Amino acid sequence: MGILEGFLTGFTGLQIAVAVIATLGAAFIRGLTGFGFGILLVPILALALTPVEAVLAINIMAGLLALTEIRMILREAEKSAALISALVVLGTPPGLMVLAAISEPLARLLIALIALSAFFAILLPKRSATQPGLATTSAVGLSAGVLTGFAAMPGPPVVPYYVGRDIARTTAKASMIGIFGVSAFAGVGSGMALGVLEAKVIVLGLALFPLVLLGNWIGSLAFGKVSDRVWRIAVGVVLASAAAAALARLL
Repeated sequence: MGILEGFLTGFTGLQIAVAVIATLGAAFIRGLTGFGFGILLVPILALALTPVEAVLAINIMAGLLALTEIRMILREAEKSAALISALVVLGTPPGLMVLAAISEPLARLLIALIALSAFFAILLPKRSATQPGLATTSAVGLSAGVLTGFAAMPGPPVVPYYVGRDIARTTAKASMIGIFGVSAFAGVGSGMALGVLEAKVIVLGLALFPLVLLGNWIGSLAFGKVSDRVWRIAVGVVLASAAAAALARLL
């Protein structure tokens, strides 16, 4: 920890410890479910760091992780992921602008409510495998972009779009990972353009990335050993836990 602190002089030891523990756990869940990294990690890191720092650090880690899985994304993802990803890029800058403009307590409250909304969305009745129409798909992409900039959480609209349909979990996971990767780079690019991406945040994201790789790898091993039903239950549990944790820590 002392070596890590030497590179991260802009953060306290407690902030770094919270980031290390939370990152490893969130990366494991991401490897198991294909999502949850931002949903789980932002509410925790936003209590140790500023909301803007937390969102940008997570986007750095998520973007790098998606690059390591590009082959799987291109092979397994649904075609709708390309359109949603493009719209995410358009919606991200406005979301980050809102985050930078409001107070930290209000940002933390809204981030917790976003995590809660994802849980309720997954409770909706399961739909057929048919891809939704252009209007629905576009709405998912734009809203995911706004949530990427505001909370590094494109999951609330994207997860129900894929997991809520009767499609193969490999397709759902690859599609979500691809979209989340694009959203992460859009978030980092928006942070640079708006001048809110600090050097210490870049260093933090890079320093934590090996833990992301480790946790994601362990979670991916578990993904291949569970049934589709168990996987979908795990998705619901992750969303419920994230929402509960976010609200409990906020209160």
